[in-house]
Amino acid sequence: MENYLSPFIDAWKGGASEQLQGQIASAKIPLSRLISPQLYWVMSGSDFTLDINNPKEPKVLCVGNNPDRISIYGAALGLYNSRIVKLINKKKQLKSCVIIDELPTIFFKGLDNLIATARSNKVAVVLGFQDFSQLKRDYGDKEAAVIQNTVGNIFSGQVVGETARTLSERFGKIVQKRQSVSINRSDTSTSINTQLDSLIPASKISTLSQGVFVGAVSYNFGEEIEQKIFHARIVVDNDAVKKEMAEYKPIPAISSFLDADGRDIMQEKIKENYRRIKQDALDIIETEMKRIEKDEKLAEKLLGCRY
Repeated sequence: MENYLSPFIDAWKGGASEQLQGQIASAKIPLSRLISPQLYWVMSGSDFTLDINNPKEPKVLCVGNNPDRISIYGAALGLYNSRIVKLINKKKQLKSCVIIDELPTIFFKGLDNLIATARSNKVAVVLGFQDFSQLKRDYGDKEAAVIQNTVGNIFSGQVVGETARTLSERFGKIVQKRQSVSINRSDTSTSINTQLDSLIPASKISTLSQGVFVGAVSYNFGEEIEQKIFHARIVVDNDAVKKEMAEYKPIPAISSFLDADGRDIMQEKIKENYRRIKQDALDIIETEMKRIEKDEKLAEKLLGCRY
């Protein structure tokens, strides 16, 4: 926190009021997007801790983003994700998995480091996105390249362009035999030669049918896999899936927003929490202002910044 606030503190201590006002104005714009009663409700609770692989208190945490407010909730989700990464990537914890669908919709700080080091701490990372170009756009070329190169297992459906060429290069090449037959009036000649060619060409990846996937898998010592590259159709047993879904149990309600008369008061509680947090912030500001006014040096600097 000190690192983030140091520019403001330096400007204030140096009496650079114009610089400080500019910094505050720049900070107000992104912070104002987070002013949401619903977001305040979610982020102000202390229902559980984020160490989801804690052996004493294991948890399953599911977080969803709102497509209409990606830019707003993306920052909050990124904050949660960064905190979770620090807490779960430790020794002597339970096996766990971090599954992120539509990765480009949120910024996951430290994701490259998590992929590189989490395996030794029994943490699996599963990333889902549509195209490599999305990753480059939202994470930058360098970090996107690190993520692509450190991932051990790849499953891909139909993709085109640069993504298809990148995957084709990753799958490598294989020696293939080519036979050519030449026929003329007097005789027929056959020639056979070998050459290196792509194991799965980019043209093949760009025309995959629904349900057909290509990919590469890694293995552990003692669990070697002979065929690490695959191109196959994944057959789904619909009857088994329906049977499994029929046994699903509804998620229990953790919080109830019904009053004694059975009336839904969710919006009232959320707004009440929103007003309480705003009042807490005002109380903190008032307390700090009184403390500054009692200190002659701080009061003098505050007076200088006002003018």
